[in-house]
Amino acid sequence: MTKHILGAIIALSALVGAPAFATDYAIDKQGQHAFVTFKASHLGYSYIIGRFNDFDGDFKHDKDNPGNSSVNVVIQAKSIDTNHAERDKHLRSSDFFDVAKFPTITFNSTSFSGDKLVGDLSMHGVTKSVTLDVKQIGEGKDPWGGYRSGFQGNVVLKAADYGMPGWVGDVDVELIVEGIRK
Repeated sequence: MTKHILGAIIALSALVGAPAFATDYAIDKQGQHAFVTFKASHLGYSYIIGRFNDFDGDFKHDKDNPGNSSVNVVIQAKSIDTNHAERDKHLRSSDFFDVAKFPTITFNSTSFSGDKLVGDLSMHGVTKSVTLDVKQIGEGKDPWGGYRSGFQGNVVLKAADYGMPGWVGDVDVELIVEGIRK
């Protein structure tokens, strides 16, 4: 009788559905499938386009329950690259990123709704909550027997909010990440 009751409980829980769990991914920075780019005004006449070349992170994704998802990213501020060595040197100085004092930029998510990712962005000694617009690019098996998932996120930051010169204005940031399932 006990076996029948136990069997019924197992069958009932299968019908109700087992809880879904987030899948762990490592950001694929080795394969050049992840990017942190930005666009900022240049004196109101044009734009400076740049990127950060050295960053790492991971994310958990639960497509059935997005609230179980999370993202953690660490960017090396000195890896800023605008394709102009003298400008990059100036951006690394105390006038802007002050990489000697603030070597990393971090983002740690606090919530995810499926298309909005909220988290704490720490840069230049300041931490603020930001909201990224997010869309999943795709996911599936790769040709090497692994499983990948990719996302794109966008946010507009005010440079002055992070102790940078106010005249810089808004900075459009785009992240494209491809993760490899752990």
